[in-house]
Amino acid sequence: MNQALKLSVSKRLHTAGGDRVLDIHLELGASEFVALFGPSGAGKTTLLRMIAGLTAPDEGTISMDGEQWFNSSRKINLSPQKRRVGLVFQDYALFPAMTVEKNIAYGIRSPADKNRVRYLMETFDLTQLGRRYPDTLSGGQKQRVALARALVPQPQILLLDEPLSALDPAMRSALQEEISRVHRDMPVLTVLVSHDLGEIFRLTSHVFHCVDGKIIAHGSPQEIFGASDDRLRITGQVLAKIEQGVVCIVTVAVGADVSRVAVLRKEAESLAVGDRVSISVKSFTPDIRKLRID
Repeated sequence: MNQALKLSVSKRLHTAGGDRVLDIHLELGASEFVALFGPSGAGKTTLLRMIAGLTAPDEGTISMDGEQWFNSSRKINLSPQKRRVGLVFQDYALFPAMTVEKNIAYGIRSPADKNRVRYLMETFDLTQLGRRYPDTLSGGQKQRVALARALVPQPQILLLDEPLSALDPAMRSALQEEISRVHRDMPVLTVLVSHDLGEIFRLTSHVFHCVDGKIIAHGSPQEIFGASDDRLRITGQVLAKIEQGVVCIVTVAVGADVSRVAVLRKEAESLAVGDRVSISVKSFTPDIRKLRID
């Protein structure tokens, strides 16, 4: 495999759960589509910011296609403008006073990129929205603008920080399909931070599981999440806990649905409202039906 990104960095983090050291070592190939998965505070977004040059590691090295972007011992730290990185945030980060076309064209690095602006506007079905402003767009339209802008300068690496988490399920599914199609047509090394297992399975070929600033496991989505056995695993967010005798009823939001799970009170002690959780269900004869999305 042709290695594009080589990274070995460490940085002390100050989190709500206390101080910890992020210590990450990665080697990723060109055109890969990988996911960073793990609980909040694991260091996933910090890692993206270090690759982009927005946050400096305490020590270590980052290189892309053989070019040193960061080297603490040699005092190298290229600015974000000198790194060919496309970065897409959950909150879009569009310029409110610029039209859609000008937002996308903001990433132009050379005159040749002007043709790419038109191509990407067509690719993401934005041509008819070119003169509109961000406050007149839907969430899905804003995210398509942000994706197009990130791809204009032909980045060596595309970083996606939970880009679809604020969208409704139907729009999220549609944009996942667009991202997958664009990656097939314009393959670029892509790193996705996501808590959504369906999104990870649909888009990525390799997962790095991050906990407390370290990668504790990596492999295909099937290997990491155990899809090869007879257990169903889903992730969600704790909405409420109600103690009932020796058990605790935990209400969990899973996508657009809400489920209630009974667990022993002792097992629920470490859970708090807002926590991301994984639910594992033994399912020998599951009933699965296609949902109609209006």
